[in-house]
Amino acid sequence: MYSPPIQKLIDVFSRFPTVGPRTAARFAFYLIGLSEEETNKITEAISNLRKNIQVCSLCFNPFEKENDEKLCPICRNKTRNKNLLCIVEKETDLNTLEKTKKYNGLYFILGQTNTEKLNQLTQRIKKNHLEEIIIALNPTTQGESEILRLERVLKPLNIKITRLGRGLPVGGELEYADEETLSSALERRK
Repeated sequence: MYSPPIQKLIDVFSRFPTVGPRTAARFAFYLIGLSEEETNKITEAISNLRKNIQVCSLCFNPFEKENDEKLCPICRNKTRNKNLLCIVEKETDLNTLEKTKKYNGLYFILGQTNTEKLNQLTQRIKKNHLEEIIIALNPTTQGESEILRLERVLKPLNIKITRLGRGLPVGGELEYADEETLSSALERRK
């Protein structure tokens, strides 16, 4: 059994996605070995993250605060195609798709799907005159199940609904796909 301060830190790290108790313990002992200066840098970076980052009220993409702006740079960009909406699971998926420079529409980060998030999505779709919704979720069992759920919810809205074309490996994640594969998947969406 670890001393209470170490165990508390391990418990905190264990709540991170894909981090189990062993990895959390490695993180904790790594931090113990750092100099005070290095530890302060980490503490400051976390503090600055909380102070300087906010979540877009439209797509839920985190961005650096600018004045009282509520929308991220993508949602504010007047050159984006406002009639095209791409639904992604997480922020890293949005970032990966943006790197392809093949998509010029808007986004909606689904995150952990719940009724409130689905309501926000349907309200956004109803409020805007969209021509197409691209569902760009990971081709995993969970992703496929979520795609079917979304299609059921969105079908009554009578808007063209497409998925990314094949080319992404089943069981893979968008975040790890190369730009060429993602570009091809965007172009072959159906």
